[in-house]
Amino acid sequence: MAHILLVDDEANILSSLKRTLNAKDEFDGTSPNYTIHTFTDARAALLASETQEYQLVISDYRMPDLDGVAFLTDFRYRQPDCVRIILSGMTDLAGLVLAINEVEIYRFLSKPWHDFELRSTVGGALRFQKLCVENQRLADELRLIRSQSKEKDDELKRLEDAMPGITRVNWGPDGSVMIDEV
Repeated sequence: MAHILLVDDEANILSSLKRTLNAKDEFDGTSPNYTIHTFTDARAALLASETQEYQLVISDYRMPDLDGVAFLTDFRYRQPDCVRIILSGMTDLAGLVLAINEVEIYRFLSKPWHDFELRSTVGGALRFQKLCVENQRLADELRLIRSQSKEKDDELKRLEDAMPGITRVNWGPDGSVMIDEV
């Protein structure tokens, strides 16, 4: 189950976002499997992020006290694997560039949003997040295997240095082991 954090200073926007994201699919009638947490206060959302892991956060760009870029910058350090989306009714090119470059947002959505675009973006973001986490897990596993392989290679080198020829096998044409009679 995906945990989604929604942050906007307007409660009615949060209600609308939550309703849109929880809506049943028009084609197959299935409901998404999301747990959605909403906050009108960005600082309270940051506190919640200390005890709850989120896969996706959608934040308003313009909020009093703490804007979306500042909020997502702080949030990114707390939960770097969480995908970040900014939602805004204003197009501030400098702020958007900052959000992309500093916060590494996944997408920028404008208000008012199109329900299909919002649901598609959220679905894509959650798939992207899952792939990133799996990629990181596989990279960690590969690093562990390489580390273990290096340890084995170091031990083989140590044995070969101590007893030359011990790590080599001479194979016969029929697959048998050839033993030197020296």
